Amino acid sequence: MRCPICGKQADPTPANRFRPFCSARCRTTDLGAWAGEGYRVAGREVEDFEHPDDLAKRKKIIH
Repeated sequence: MRCPICGKQADPTPANRFRPFCSARCRTTDLGAWAGEGYRVAGREVEDFEHPDDLAKRKKIIH
């Protein structure tokens, strides 16, 4: 199994406490990418008022 961050060989067994990463450094790099919104799912941009909670608030204001 290859480390998804650096591509080095990573031990896939439970003995590797960093799996699927090869090291603590690669695990931390991945966490930083998530925290910094470096990973994104493709999709259309959504307006703030399209959230179901916001729609319910708008209906209360209108009625």
